[in-house]
Amino acid sequence: MQENNKALVLLNMGGARNKDELKMFLKNMFNDKNILTVNPILRKMIAFFIVNSRLDDAWKNYEEIGNASPINPLTEKLVNKVNESLSEYKTYQMMRYTPPFAKDVIKQMREDGIEEVVLLPLYPQYSTTTTKSSLEDFEKYAKGAFKTKVIETFYKNKAFNECIIEEISKQTKFPQDFNLIFSAHGLPQKIVDAGDPYEKQMNEHVEILSSMLKEKGINFKSISLAYQSKVGPMKWLDPSLDEALVDFKDDNVIIYPIAFIVDNSETDFELDIEYREISEEIGVREFKVCKCVNDSDMFINAIKDIIK
Repeated sequence: MQENNKALVLLNMGGARNKDELKMFLKNMFNDKNILTVNPILRKMIAFFIVNSRLDDAWKNYEEIGNASPINPLTEKLVNKVNESLSEYKTYQMMRYTPPFAKDVIKQMREDGIEEVVLLPLYPQYSTTTTKSSLEDFEKYAKGAFKTKVIETFYKNKAFNECIIEEISKQTKFPQDFNLIFSAHGLPQKIVDAGDPYEKQMNEHVEILSSMLKEKGINFKSISLAYQSKVGPMKWLDPSLDEALVDFKDDNVIIYPIAFIVDNSETDFELDIEYREISEEIGVREFKVCKCVNDSDMFINAIKDIIK
C-alpha cells in the first residue's frame, strides 16, 4: 500500500470478546447520554443497576455463540480487505463501547501522519443513539485535528442495496414461498418523538429494497418491517418482531437484519437463536436468517461508491 495521509475510519458499537468486555460494553452503553437521555447522576445509577442485574444473563447468551461477539473478527477482516482494495486510504476501525476506542485509534492516526479523514459509521440509517453517538465520540478525542468528511447515511446507495439483495437471494430459489421481514434494532418511541429520523429512514429503506426486489422479479409472499431488542417497560417502535412472527404460523419466513452491517450478538444470538425459538413456539414452518453484508467483495466495492 502506498504511503498517504488519508484515513477511512469505520465506526461501530463494538462487542465483547470475553465476560469482562461484556461488562465494559454494558457499562459504556448505558452511560451514553444518547442512549439513556436522563440527567447524568440518574443515568449513572441506572447504568450501574442494569450492568449488575443483567451481566450474568447476558453472558449466558454469549456462551451460546462461542463466548464472544462475531463483530470483532469480522470487522478485522473487513478492515484488512478495504485496506487491500482502497490504496489511497489507510483504513481503521473505531468502536464505541469496547476496544479499539476512539482515543487510542486517534493517537495511532496522529502517529501515522493522517491529515484527512472520511468517517463511515457502519449504520446505514441515522440515529442519535448510533451515528450521532459515534461521531461525537470521534470529535471528543480528535478535537478538530483532521480535515473530516462524514458519511451520515448510506441506505439509499444502490451498490450497497445490491449487497443486501444478494444476501437475501442466497436464502431461497423460491421467494414466492417465503415472507421477508426486515428486522431493525428497536428504539424507544420517545427518542423518535424527540426528532430522531431512524424510523422514517428505516421505512424509506424498506421501500427502496422492496422496489429493487420487484424490479428483479424476486417476489416474496409479503415484505414487512419489524423491530427487535426491546427492553424495559417503556413504549418502543412497533411492531416488535415477536409480535410480527405471530402472523406467520404454518408459513415460511426470511429475516434480514437491516440495521446492521456486521454480524454481532444481536444477529447471531438474538435473531438466529432467540427469535428462532419464538418462531418454533408460534409454529412458523421454516425460519431463515440472512447474514449481514460483513466483508463481502460486493460490500467492499459498495464502500468505494459510498465514500467517493
